[in-house]
Amino acid sequence: MSDHVLNAGETVRPGIGFVEKYLTVWVALCIVAGVALGHLLPGVFGAIASAEIAKVNIPVAVLIWLMIVPMLLRVDFASLASVGTYWRGIGVTLIINWAVKPFSMALLGWLFVGWLFRPWLPAAQIDSYIAGLIILAAAPCTAMVFVWSNLTRGEPNFTLSQVALNDAIMIVAFAPIVGLLLGLSAITVPWGTLVLSVALYIVLPVLVAQMVRGRLLAVRGQGGLDALLAALQPVSLIALLATLVLLFGFQGEQIIAQPLVIALLAVPILIQVYFNSGLAYLLNRLSGERHCVAGPSALIGASNFFELAVAAAIALFGLNSGAALATVVGVLIEVPVMLSVVWIVNRSRGWYEQGAAVRNAMSRERTPQ
Repeated sequence: MSDHVLNAGETVRPGIGFVEKYLTVWVALCIVAGVALGHLLPGVFGAIASAEIAKVNIPVAVLIWLMIVPMLLRVDFASLASVGTYWRGIGVTLIINWAVKPFSMALLGWLFVGWLFRPWLPAAQIDSYIAGLIILAAAPCTAMVFVWSNLTRGEPNFTLSQVALNDAIMIVAFAPIVGLLLGLSAITVPWGTLVLSVALYIVLPVLVAQMVRGRLLAVRGQGGLDALLAALQPVSLIALLATLVLLFGFQGEQIIAQPLVIALLAVPILIQVYFNSGLAYLLNRLSGERHCVAGPSALIGASNFFELAVAAAIALFGLNSGAALATVVGVLIEVPVMLSVVWIVNRSRGWYEQGAAVRNAMSRERTPQ
């Protein structure tokens, strides 16, 4: 949901827009609106819930596509050619995104939701909440990462290549990782629905977005793509907010009965963000990577593709499931918590560059060959 496309060699660094900055406020308003409308118009929400084909809710699927495709239009897979330039930062981020984050979130879910908070949560939804947290952590962020990178004065070429690589990996790794961790959690894995979700919400949107992007660049150039993205940006946000209204229209009864649920679900998500961003930041420092790469690496390692997570949770467990609610909590706290990580990364730059490995790497870069 950033307001600009980053291309190789580009130096423009837009900040976070007004809409993105107050996303938490809009989400909170959607919670209120959804709960209220769910009570006032139960027939309408029931009709929406029943509009399914092969367990895919058609209205929600349309909204998800309107969210995801504009974001995927920003990804340039040609940038994968520069992956080797930033091999240390790329390596660290891949380890965090695919070998640490999903598994640490599963552990935190079992610890907090499955054990410590169990007495205060609806017993029938415990497994579903854990599943939602796992789904949330299994998809690295795609769009908002560009905003966080800009705010830390990150290397744009690294950010672009890292996002493209993560999206390519996500096509083949999302389903196996989610299936493995749900299985380890003793949660029944609906493999047919999971594979369908990957095809419907990852593979097809990527193909469509890349076809549209390639055609538009060939006919109208970068200016044409920028104009389309500017036009689609409000559509993407409106679709996200409309999806949240639907979710909370179905979740209203549970939320009113259990007002602490959202706060309790936020705890493992918050710990997860700070743990993974801190670990990525430290590993980059130890490896000697530059701060302009370490910043976005830490932020990519910590943030989530919550639009995809919401879609997958709905497809796998339903609109009124605990899994769907858990992913929405990720949306609710995404902006304030990531802005706090941005603040930490920026304020700690002096400390970061005092690291011996970083100093040595910077010295080698300045030494004439």
